[in-house]
Amino acid sequence: MGLFDSLTNLAGGLLGGEGGGSPAAQLAGPVMAALQQNGINGVGDLVQQFQQGGFAEHAASWVGNGQNQPIEASAIQQVLGQPVLADLAAKFGVDPQQASSLLAQHLPDIISHLTPGGQVPAQS
Repeated sequence: MGLFDSLTNLAGGLLGGEGGGSPAAQLAGPVMAALQQNGINGVGDLVQQFQQGGFAEHAASWVGNGQNQPIEASAIQQVLGQPVLADLAAKFGVDPQQASSLLAQHLPDIISHLTPGGQVPAQS
């Protein structure tokens, strides 16, 4: 079983066994919950981290309705930092390099999924 399959299965388990949906939809909840435990409170905070980290155009493309700009694993490491990645990796049972690669692959779609209509939802 591949890394993505493991995380998708984990996401399904965390969502109460609900099947179906896109990978972004399945992974959004578990990824955002893990990030929240590291002080990133919602998609707005996450987008802001990328903007402040020098990846504003990337973040804007993920929120917007057009094509998502890809991002490198090294950029994920730069923006989130090693402690956050180490914690995420431990939660998902992978090493930090795999966690950053997985996030680079799927975070644009996760943020896009969480920003319907091209708008960051207001925080509660």
